[in-house]
Amino acid sequence: MFTINIYLRLILTAICLIGGTILAFIFGFWYAFPVLLIGLILGIGYLLFGTVQSAAEFLQKQDIAGTEKRLALTLSPKLLLSFNRSYYYMIKGTIAAQKKDLATAEKYFDMAQSAGLPGENENAMILVQQASIAASKQNWKKAKTIMRQIKKMKITEPAIKEQIKELERALQQSGRVKAMQRQGAFGQHMNKKMKRRKM
Repeated sequence: MFTINIYLRLILTAICLIGGTILAFIFGFWYAFPVLLIGLILGIGYLLFGTVQSAAEFLQKQDIAGTEKRLALTLSPKLLLSFNRSYYYMIKGTIAAQKKDLATAEKYFDMAQSAGLPGENENAMILVQQASIAASKQNWKKAKTIMRQIKKMKITEPAIKEQIKELERALQQSGRVKAMQRQGAFGQHMNKKMKRRKM
């Protein structure tokens, strides 16, 4: 997809709007109209789409600082189109999760879901992140509940499918660990009983 560098977009927007206004005063509105129209299109595009796409490119390169700087150039997430707003919050949540700020990550992932994600792949991405956070807090019940939700979805993205498999493996291991812990506790209980009988 063709994109204009955000700095170039802002400079062109300012030039077109200011230059168009000057032309309108000197030569009249209709001479300035094409220049003003270009400035308005660029400006409205910036407000509706923000810097989400270019921020996502930085995130793919694992450039967290670059991602944060680029997202900061979005004027207001409230002005973004719903799917861009959801991606904005998804990226914010991903950054927070990478920084181990799980409470902030959960908040942003919830906001991404509320903003309205465009498809099941995107919803699955958020749910995988939420399940991972729950698992890292050893809230296995919540993680498994989220996993059941994911299983009902039609996911086509291979990378997301792989993340789901990894999460499943982690949850299965947690089940084995809990079973071993129960067996260990049972074994300790039986040992105590045996000792009492010997005495």
